[in-house]
Amino acid sequence: MSMAWLPRLSRCWERESKFSRWVTQGFGHQSFLTYMRLWTILVVIGLLGLPLGLHAADIAVLTNGFSIRHERRQINGEITRLYVNANDDSYVDVPTSDIEHFEKDLTPTRVKPAAVPASLPDLISDISGRHHLDPDLVNSVIHAESDFNSHAISRKGAQGLMQLMPQTASRLGVENAFDPEANLEGGSRYLRELLERYNFDLVKALAAYNAGPQRVAQYRGVPPYYETQAYVARIIRDFNRKKIAERKAAAVNTATHTSKRKHIPTLANTAKDNDATAHVARVARIASVAP
Repeated sequence: MSMAWLPRLSRCWERESKFSRWVTQGFGHQSFLTYMRLWTILVVIGLLGLPLGLHAADIAVLTNGFSIRHERRQINGEITRLYVNANDDSYVDVPTSDIEHFEKDLTPTRVKPAAVPASLPDLISDISGRHHLDPDLVNSVIHAESDFNSHAISRKGAQGLMQLMPQTASRLGVENAFDPEANLEGGSRYLRELLERYNFDLVKALAAYNAGPQRVAQYRGVPPYYETQAYVARIIRDFNRKKIAERKAAAVNTATHTSKRKHIPTLANTAKDNDATAHVARVARIASVAP
């Protein structure tokens, strides 16, 4: 049997020993083991085709202290367009001069388990009742704020059905303002807070919802802003219209029910009618035989 392969094996072993000594001397034994483990993990990830990291969103910090979370941005001179999700249909345009700086959003994203979606009217009714609000009032606020568009974004960055500003949504614990249920929960809770704050003065509560409590305090009532005044008037007018229609419908139902009750013969009335009929018959017979 030929032993020609032994010198080659000896040289390979010598090279491997030199490489091992060089690595352990340069990195240390523990560092070398850690390096090899990391290298193995990277190789496995590459073979499985797994992504090495998750796409992180950014936060635009504005000069007024507000912040807007966005997936990407496009700077067009004086205007910066912030895309709030992966699609191009949801974005907000902000003056570039109003942006102080950008930073990475390091908040971990928690995936909410999928649930059976409920209809919007049912959601409004359930959440309004939870916060002791009239569903018609919440409907009127939603109509004025977003016209029932759960993906609506205002020029100032308010989001969702009840147009929550990012900092307000964060304070209320709303993680995704475009989720109808979460937005309704946060908006209804905020509206209830304002009503209690102003001793259930609806005008002041709506003004604060639109312009902020600090403006209501500054002007001791509805601020002299056309937008806010029109906003309050529009909601109250819509809410009153709903209540008037509700009262009319209730009155019609009551009248119809009362009318039906008047025409329903009761057992006592039927007995009386029968007695009267028998009495008339007896009188007729007596009259017929009278001389």
